[in-house]
Amino acid sequence: MKIELRYAGHPCDVKSYDTERIRKEFLIEKIFIPDDMLMVYSMYDRYMVGGAMPVKKALKLESADDLKSPYFLERREMGIINIGGECLVEADGITYNIGHKEALYLGKGTKDVIFTSADPKNPAKLYINSAPAHHKFPSKKVTLKEAEVVVLGSLETSNHRTINKLLINSVVETCQLQMGMTELKPGSVWNTMPVHTHNRRMEAYFYFEVPDKQAVCHFMGDPDETRHISVSYTHLRAHETVLDLVCRLLLEKKKKKTHNQNTQENILMYEHKQLTEP
Repeated sequence: MKIELRYAGHPCDVKSYDTERIRKEFLIEKIFIPDDMLMVYSMYDRYMVGGAMPVKKALKLESADDLKSPYFLERREMGIINIGGECLVEADGITYNIGHKEALYLGKGTKDVIFTSADPKNPAKLYINSAPAHHKFPSKKVTLKEAEVVVLGSLETSNHRTINKLLINSVVETCQLQMGMTELKPGSVWNTMPVHTHNRRMEAYFYFEVPDKQAVCHFMGDPDETRHISVSYTHLRAHETVLDLVCRLLLEKKKKKTHNQNTQENILMYEHKQLTEP
């Protein structure tokens, strides 16, 4: 497992960043590597974002020096959403079968975690979020049928979408980490409308499966002096409130792709006064 440490930046300093510096600090251009795990440890809320892609071998969740703990989840909790093929997740002797677009919550104190793809020809791609935890809650798998579903927006405002709340407190108990999955309806391109700001909230966006010749433009910064990053993928985000940390996976429906088309992934990490959905 590879872990990258990223430091927080003051909004006044970020205003002076050029395009190259913004992308370096706030964009993670690679999240999945076959038979490996990648994690970014952000100084925003000690939040961790990463991915695991077991193909030919099983991947074990291990601790790192930056965590100062004998095992990864000693003082943390973890949320996982699988965007690939079926995965077998063994957690302290219990095996969870996690299919495409299904989620798994692993509670604080879960010691031994192993990820294995059911079919190496269709490997799992596990999008992972982890936050500090103060209490141990039971691990739990959540399917789309078990999610809390909310429909928002309209075609007239180009933001018609279905939000599938997977790892939220109405479905599974967590300390602060919550995750969900949103599908944009055909013809809709905005998830952030109406425009608004966030203060004191860390967010991470995950983009993937945007059709060829289409792109995503991500806006960030002070609403009177915005910055943007161009990426080409649908996104996951997390935002902190006083009470909890909310993560949402925003999936854009795509046309079926041929086997020789490539799928890529990107992550955005940023903070303060963002033009995003609450």
